[in-house]
Amino acid sequence: MLRLINGAALGVVLLPCAAHAAPNDGPADSTEEVTVVARALPATEVTKSQAATRIDESAVRTTPATNVADFLRLVPGVAVIQGNGPRDVGVSIRGSNARNSFGARNIQVFEDDFPVTQPDGLARFDLADPHAYAAIEVLRGPSSARYGNYALGGAVNFRTRRGLNGGLFGSDLGGDGFGNVYATIGDSGPRHDAAIFASFAGADGATAHNDYRTVTLNAYATADLGARDRVAVKFIANQGLFRLSTRLSFDQYRANPYQQGCAVAARAAAGCGAIAVFANGINGARVSESATEADLARDDRRLILGLRHEHDLSAGLSWRTQVTLDNRDAFQPTNATPFRGTLNSLNLTSELTRHGRLFGLSSTSFVGFFYNLLDNRSFTFNKAPGGRERLGALAQTVTGDVQNWGLRARQELAMTPRLQLIAGLGAERSTIVMTQTVFSYPLNAAPRSQAIPANRGFWNVAPEAALAWEATREVNLHARVATGYGIPQSGNLFVTPQGVFGNNLALKAQSNIGAELGAEVTLPTLTVSLALYQEWFRNELITQSAGVNLLSYTANAPRSVHRGIDLAIGWRPRALPGTKVDLSYGYTDQFYTDFSERLSNGQQSLLFSRGGNAIPGVIPHFLNLRAGFDQPSGHRQGLGGFAEVTWRGGYFIDNGNQLRIPGYALLNLNLHYDPPAGGGRFSLYLSVQNALDATYVGSASVIANSLGATGAQNGASVLRGVTGSIYAGQPRTLFGGVKTRF
Repeated sequence: MLRLINGAALGVVLLPCAAHAAPNDGPADSTEEVTVVARALPATEVTKSQAATRIDESAVRTTPATNVADFLRLVPGVAVIQGNGPRDVGVSIRGSNARNSFGARNIQVFEDDFPVTQPDGLARFDLADPHAYAAIEVLRGPSSARYGNYALGGAVNFRTRRGLNGGLFGSDLGGDGFGNVYATIGDSGPRHDAAIFASFAGADGATAHNDYRTVTLNAYATADLGARDRVAVKFIANQGLFRLSTRLSFDQYRANPYQQGCAVAARAAAGCGAIAVFANGINGARVSESATEADLARDDRRLILGLRHEHDLSAGLSWRTQVTLDNRDAFQPTNATPFRGTLNSLNLTSELTRHGRLFGLSSTSFVGFFYNLLDNRSFTFNKAPGGRERLGALAQTVTGDVQNWGLRARQELAMTPRLQLIAGLGAERSTIVMTQTVFSYPLNAAPRSQAIPANRGFWNVAPEAALAWEATREVNLHARVATGYGIPQSGNLFVTPQGVFGNNLALKAQSNIGAELGAEVTLPTLTVSLALYQEWFRNELITQSAGVNLLSYTANAPRSVHRGIDLAIGWRPRALPGTKVDLSYGYTDQFYTDFSERLSNGQQSLLFSRGGNAIPGVIPHFLNLRAGFDQPSGHRQGLGGFAEVTWRGGYFIDNGNQLRIPGYALLNLNLHYDPPAGGGRFSLYLSVQNALDATYVGSASVIANSLGATGAQNGASVLRGVTGSIYAGQPRTLFGGVKTRF
């Protein structure tokens, strides 16, 4: 017997329903119910063939939730770092995105099953206000069979609130000028569900010239058009101005982590960063400017509109079509070469899902076609002295498009009532057709231009196979082998290893094969989730900074290995009702097995083997431990608090493993009153983040090694002076907030 739960389908999960197991926990009979769930990113409580975690909004409801890191740091195997400026977050699943200092690459990101990763592989978290979400689901491990290009590390799905009849209103205030006012209004019924979220947030920042103001709208609505048809509509709009400080060298960070006294470059205090811009905005002599004088910033707008239609062709066969339009307008004077561009994208999927029997076994079959397109129109200028609007001569243009199209198929069979076999395959054709035009302005000569065309095509195939076994009601086991791939992003092709615009067209697509063993144990007072994995990478794309006035460039590492452990533990002791202890931990060991790097100093050029070296930027240990208490009953129900410790291990930020960023531990404290529905309309909290006021590196870009005069690579004493790498983390900050239901 099958029970169908309809939803949006990029993939499906077929699982025995433990609630219908025989009372004696012995072998189940042949009539045991099987639950079939079809949706783009399966809810993690029913995803048993892949390591996955769902974090409910109750985990962050009584926290400042200044960005999505408050959700994601609770997920085992996920590391979050400060991104490129305020509110931005760098997210890494099993180290997949660790070498990128902003946004998300190598993972696919969705909202309510609509894609928010553009076809060039970039997703940003600036547009995401955590107060909008009811849950976040994270799938870990290579997932290109289901999600295509750039899903080497897995996928993240943000889910907004459903089932509202009325609204929620809240406001947060905190140190360094932080404030957020937000509201969600919804209406739901038997055949419809709609909610809209709006917020205005901003902060001044502890680091000088690191303030922001941003407005967000986020809406999602579903409706039944009849017995066979359903539609869903998604809308996201975000506009923000985010001012940026310069990234520092390690020595500058140690001397002046929050960049105080740096507003005027000519009178800057010790440890201040600066950029060098052409005095005339074109060529010749350069002058130094502080971040404040140049008004370094990101002034971006994002608009996403999605529509999904589902039609039941028969009792067991459904057809879903989804289209998403995504507009990103960016103006980013973040360094000496400001960027301005419009990146419009289209994402189309059309899929069939069939529930029935195959070879006499309960079966779910899925096949889908997909197509997406990014139209890129971007311009880069030399910076002229003055504020962010002061642009000099045009430095480069990039025009063209990225296209991906292909097929996905997935088959799931219930071999027995407790054992499922899952097999999937994705095939994708990707093309990058771009032209870069580089402009130069020699002194006493006519301006010059050079066109560099890129016409690259890639074929990628991603198979996947897994077994999921419900050993007992309390124990679920899985084994999985899967693959991922990601083509170079167009910007990677046009920056040379010298950190200047030019030809880097030889880059190859990266790919990985991952093996995973996992177990989940669910007891009345204890839950444990454990996954062991090893992934073999080919042509891994490695991006690193060439310096503060230069651009980051990308190279291929022919072979590397990623391996590690994800662990999550939740304990609710019976002897102490209301007590909660939650631990999430990720260990990842990543190293090159075949990669050589050439270093030059003008007099000589030598090749250095990086085989066996740790891959830079990867935090090997990331642990979050939260212990707290909430009054479970009585007139003080909902009154509680918790203490939380976040610990990160030290890591290298160069291929030669010469400069190591030290690890750190942070302590957060929280008191709150959060009564259950019907118990009160108001919720309150008070939170101290980084209670011990630790000074730590919040983000460090990977830097390039260099060659000394003697022919040896320079050591840590030299690399500590390389600029363009480090942002300090947030110092001790007090937050408070109030929410009400209506």
